[in-house]
Amino acid sequence: MKQQGATLIQLLLALAIAGGLAQLGVTAYGQLRENLQLSLAARDLAQALRHARNHAALHSESVVMEAWEEDWGKGWKILRMGDRQLLQERRLSPPLTIVSNGGKQVRFSALGIPLKAGAAFYAATLHLCRGARSEHQVLIASSGRIRRDTGALSTPLCAARTLQQ
Repeated sequence: MKQQGATLIQLLLALAIAGGLAQLGVTAYGQLRENLQLSLAARDLAQALRHARNHAALHSESVVMEAWEEDWGKGWKILRMGDRQLLQERRLSPPLTIVSNGGKQVRFSALGIPLKAGAAFYAATLHLCRGARSEHQVLIASSGRIRRDTGALSTPLCAARTLQQ
């Protein structure tokens, strides 16, 4: 009579292979989830900046977009300059590492032009960081144009923020 079934060694080998494949899948899923989270946050941040600029231009009033609790990684809020009325807010959960070379707020004039406190033109880049590298960037041109860019860049802003944490 011919023997049917698998030996204990064959079962253990199959279990080890399945465990190894599961581990690879979990690692890949974690990286995919983190990349999607950064991509969505970059999209939302760019959309919020566009919304603030459009609101300023359409309603002929100055608008400011501020980092939530002075940390872009926690979220942001859009306010009218005059009465500080809240127009929009977005909190990020869990918080991300987002750093800017332009400070903790972006102010748009009544014409939709980004300005610094002294009425000078404003241009900045917000970096969405993974470790010491910037994976996604949201760029604000002095003309008011807002665009997203992707690609891993080494930036001192991300590296410094990683060291602080």
